[in-house]
Amino acid sequence: MIQSLASIGLSIVYVIGAYKFWSGFRNTNFTPSLPNRIALSLLWPVLVVTNKSFRRNFRKALKG
Repeated sequence: MIQSLASIGLSIVYVIGAYKFWSGFRNTNFTPSLPNRIALSLLWPVLVVTNKSFRRNFRKALKG
């Protein structure tokens, strides 16, 4: 029960983060191509943890 709630919660956070990043992508320094936008939106959790430059751009995207 708790595991399923945690899975649902993490899924919701993932989707919201991807949506907000996708919506604010124009505020980042990344090349505005569709494949780049898709890849970065899907990989955002890994990149936020591992890449300082991406973290800065992710915050820019979220601020919109």
